[in-house]
Amino acid sequence: MSAVHGESDARFAAVREALAERLDSGEELGASIAVDLDGRPVVDIWGGWADAAMTRPWERDTIVNVWSTTKTVTNLAALVCVERGLLDPYEKVATYWPEFAANGKDAVEVRHFLSHTSGVSGWEAPYTTEQMLDTPSATAALARQAPWWTPGSASGYHALNQGHLVGEVVRRVSGKTLSRFVAEEIAGPLGADFQIGAAEKDWPRIAPVIAPPPLPIDLGAVDPDSPMVKTFTGPPVDANAANTDAWRRSEVGAANGHGNARSVATMLRVLSLGGAAGGVRLLSPETIDVIFDEQSHGVDLVLGVSLRFGIGYALPETETLPYAPQGRACYWGGWGGSVIIMDLDRRLTISYMMNKMAPGIIGSDRSEAYVDAIYSAL
Repeated sequence: MSAVHGESDARFAAVREALAERLDSGEELGASIAVDLDGRPVVDIWGGWADAAMTRPWERDTIVNVWSTTKTVTNLAALVCVERGLLDPYEKVATYWPEFAANGKDAVEVRHFLSHTSGVSGWEAPYTTEQMLDTPSATAALARQAPWWTPGSASGYHALNQGHLVGEVVRRVSGKTLSRFVAEEIAGPLGADFQIGAAEKDWPRIAPVIAPPPLPIDLGAVDPDSPMVKTFTGPPVDANAANTDAWRRSEVGAANGHGNARSVATMLRVLSLGGAAGGVRLLSPETIDVIFDEQSHGVDLVLGVSLRFGIGYALPETETLPYAPQGRACYWGGWGGSVIIMDLDRRLTISYMMNKMAPGIIGSDRSEAYVDAIYSAL
């Protein structure tokens, strides 16, 4: 059986076994899993390979592009600004970013960015990945656009641009770029090995992502003017873009965070633990309550599946990710199956990051198996 490294409490033996089995079968190439319970790490394991050629083992400090798990950190940055009185989630975006009011977006509120309900879920085509990586120019382009649906009326997943939108508001109110804010106000104080983009000195320890099969969406059969088609073509992104120098040098707050299960859990456990972790308080219970103000519940206009969004995170529902906990909990994950779950009722945080991407966008059979094993051990 494949070696699984790291430490875990004895009662979570099934989690180690589940990872080893999937490494053996080839479902996984390399991965890490972390579980924090009541402020104590009870699972911190990793195994497999950091490269497709299987020449570099996945090590304790291996990091990987975590795709949309990045959004959970970006939105935490916005909540920290809320906590500090710099940002009001119910205020109009134009109060902080006047240019965004153009083309009928004057009524869009900050909460609409944080819940994927702003009507601006991508860039007007034609638009390229290279253009998106020029963050100032790409952000200005979003400010000029008209919304693709009535803001606040439904969610439409802001797949690649949520970080541009939220990041610009964070920059306007804090004076720091999103990547700098995360480094200095979240990852640094909490001791988390996480960054938006990746410093060149860290490139040797990055596990390149292995692209998944094509998305199970036939865009040719969908109305070309729909938010789904417009989002997935503005811009179309090849997963291999994440392995390029240009990607790592850029700031894509929706998709190019680099870390591992431990570092993501180290930051997001702040939510599970009432706003503080490791002696650092980032949020008050009142600010955490904001997350649970439901903003939408229904079929997402971009992903085409039922989702329930609060402010910053998805909230429990039983259809799309039934293995996520019910009750007072929130979650999200990344393309290919990475996932981070904050279960406030149990003061539990579950984090899984990997390099071999599974089919689909939200969760995977692997993440389901690991989450089920963790809850079975409680």
